[in-house]
Amino acid sequence: MNAKLFRYSLIGIFISILIATIAALLIWKVPRQKTDERDMLRLFKEVTSIIKTQYVEEVDGKKLMQSAINGMLSSLDPHSTYMPSDSFKEMKVQMSGAFGGLGIEISIKDNKLTVISPIEDTPAWRAGIKSNDHIWKINDKQTRGMSITDAVSRMRGEKGTSVTLSIMREGSEKPLVFPLVRDIIQTRSLKSRSLESGIVYIRIAHFQETTGAEFLNSLNTLREKAGGTLKGLVIDLRNNPGGLLSQAVEVANHFIGEGLSDGLVVYTEGREPSSRMKLSTKIGDKEPHYPIVVLVNGGSASASEILAGALQDHRRAVIMGTQTFGKGSVQSVIPLKDNAGLKLTTARYYTPKGRSIQAKGITPDIIVNRIALPDAPKKPEERLRENDLEGRLLPKTGPQSPAIDKVPLQKSIKPPNMPSDPLAEELKKDYQLSRALELLRGIELMGTRQIGK
Repeated sequence: MNAKLFRYSLIGIFISILIATIAALLIWKVPRQKTDERDMLRLFKEVTSIIKTQYVEEVDGKKLMQSAINGMLSSLDPHSTYMPSDSFKEMKVQMSGAFGGLGIEISIKDNKLTVISPIEDTPAWRAGIKSNDHIWKINDKQTRGMSITDAVSRMRGEKGTSVTLSIMREGSEKPLVFPLVRDIIQTRSLKSRSLESGIVYIRIAHFQETTGAEFLNSLNTLREKAGGTLKGLVIDLRNNPGGLLSQAVEVANHFIGEGLSDGLVVYTEGREPSSRMKLSTKIGDKEPHYPIVVLVNGGSASASEILAGALQDHRRAVIMGTQTFGKGSVQSVIPLKDNAGLKLTTARYYTPKGRSIQAKGITPDIIVNRIALPDAPKKPEERLRENDLEGRLLPKTGPQSPAIDKVPLQKSIKPPNMPSDPLAEELKKDYQLSRALELLRGIELMGTRQIGK
């Protein structure tokens, strides 16, 4: 009996020592972390004081603090940034769909200011500025070390004013100089037209406040012109840099969530409970189940990737084109004092089946390059993507990741010979659109044969 009691006593002493050790480590760790932070804050204050008193020229204290904040945010990822009052105001104006500028989506790649994509029908687009161009100078100011916020503020301005961009482009021996005149960038949310009897086309260039309503109006107008029934739809998201996620969900709402099925479009995962959310379609009538092809490329980013991923996961559309950009992180815009704002990455986006878009993008069901090269081996499309950006946020697997059913890859087929007309001429230049139309024709043909059995 005494031996048993002795053993129990030893076990009790051991557990007490273990608990005390763990508690001591925790107590030591928390103060140590706080001490490290206090030491760094003291160091920051000391360096700031030295700069203000000993730098060769007098320093603007406010500008110095803003630069320190921007440096801190840029060390996180390319999309987190501090926006002074002017930049914060410009961002809100841009989301409304009209602003003065050149029409370029930019980011940082290898510490260089780089074009993601020019916006259609803007001064930059018309001048021939291309994705992956390195903006070397804005007027006479070199961009090395320049923040995105600073670059945007230099390129924005009143309609009719001039700005010159010096561009370094792969394959060019010397900088390309583009004298540009700023314009009101009326970012056309979408364009639509009929391709042929019952098969229609809607291009979404950017998701802004009116996109959902414009999409529905275009769809109804095209249906009416087609005699009340659509046979197929091409949704063109190529070079769509994103925009308002709510409007991408509005577009998805017309096709996803039939009956009692889950209408999940996207969900987010972050550290804070407020950063975790699910966005789903509304209960109600949906579009008839006609075939849909969604065109994407390396310029398709953010909200456009979310729309494509949702339609793919719900098996409601065939995704065609090339790998998308891979911008799958959520930026929360937090108002600050003095009308400034903080754009901070707070979560990652996941498709309905748990796929992370971040630094990966959406892989099309059918890979089709921009131009058919029947006599030469195909090369992957060379375009800047999220995974190329300096300090990018790394991808992360979602809590659920079931296998995704894919449409088998098809061999490239030359566009069919067509009579000389505007559509035929366009299809000769736009191989991806030609393949999309070809697929929809094939689906329609198979459908009529099934009916005729």
